[in-house]
Amino acid sequence: MEPCRGSDSGSNPDSGAPFLLSFKQQSFTAQGKKCKLECKLHPQSRANGLLDLRLLFTREDLDGYLILRAAGLTPKTVTWLKKSAELLWNLTRGVVSVTTMCRLRDHVLAKYQDNDAKRKVLQFARAFLRYMSKISFDQRYSAFDLFLQLPRAVKEQKRVTERIVTKDDIERLLSAIERSYQNGEVDTYHHLNYAALVLFGAYTGQRPYATIKKLTAEQFRAAIAQDSEKPVVHVRAEQDKIRMEHYVPLHPKVVEAVQSCEASRAGLQFAFESFRRWTKETKIPLTRCAATFVPSDLRKFAEQHGDVIGWDPSNKAYVMTHGVSGVEWAHYKRPLPEHVYKRYMASWGSVDLLEGVETLLFSRKEDEESAE
Repeated sequence: MEPCRGSDSGSNPDSGAPFLLSFKQQSFTAQGKKCKLECKLHPQSRANGLLDLRLLFTREDLDGYLILRAAGLTPKTVTWLKKSAELLWNLTRGVVSVTTMCRLRDHVLAKYQDNDAKRKVLQFARAFLRYMSKISFDQRYSAFDLFLQLPRAVKEQKRVTERIVTKDDIERLLSAIERSYQNGEVDTYHHLNYAALVLFGAYTGQRPYATIKKLTAEQFRAAIAQDSEKPVVHVRAEQDKIRMEHYVPLHPKVVEAVQSCEASRAGLQFAFESFRRWTKETKIPLTRCAATFVPSDLRKFAEQHGDVIGWDPSNKAYVMTHGVSGVEWAHYKRPLPEHVYKRYMASWGSVDLLEGVETLLFSRKEDEESAE
């Protein structure tokens, strides 16, 4: 009787099992064991390892990536990209190695205190390495990403902003604008325009550089003319940082201030750059922290004071376009302008930011009306 010729049987001469078995047995010989032990104890050195590797790039490569990356971005973002590119070139001079990458990382960690600033520069450098690995068909560039990681520090406490902006700070700011007018430092046009800008920013919390700076006088006139009882400004997508088209309610105090001032000569509602320079020169101190006022504090006030007065979270998120990246905002919510105004005024209607300065601010307007 012939033996069973199963495919895995050692008795099958055609299956190759004896050959496979003898191949496996090779690793169990004394010579094989000795070889494996030597490999573990004495790993072979690699002359072309990462520590010895030096890859090159040119300034043209870096400039080309900068142009590609900056397309369609805001000027503020492009400024950061340019800073990052300059640091990358100055600290590497076109050489990608362990030494230059560690030098760049150490310099960034020492130069910037803010984690966001550190992240922006290092992420730019890491993205550039990925770019070089693709255009050069050399994946070794991406390997140096390892040396550009942020340190994983343990957070001792949750970060809470130390910059507090209160209602008193806004009133002091308006009073400072009034004093500058009385002292002859600003003319009537800038006096009223600055006051309207402060009131609009504080009451609505719009981003100063991305939105307030870009709003036109025509948008405000259209908002007031369309519905004088429930005026809302229609902010276009290109006038918002996250490209979200939305409606911004106008508080009665804001309407009064906007109607009292002239629009800027460029057709914009506010003379924002002039106001920014004025705040930089005047240096108005904040009451609850060791800092002076900057235009972005208007948005911070609206956020913080909104919590004090119990501003509806959904309405606040929509008006300020803050925290609206979820599915519900992308596919479900679509507030109507009259509802946005109603919910907004339920919280902000009783807030008067002109206490103590209202009589002075609009005294000329009242005098003109009484004269007529």
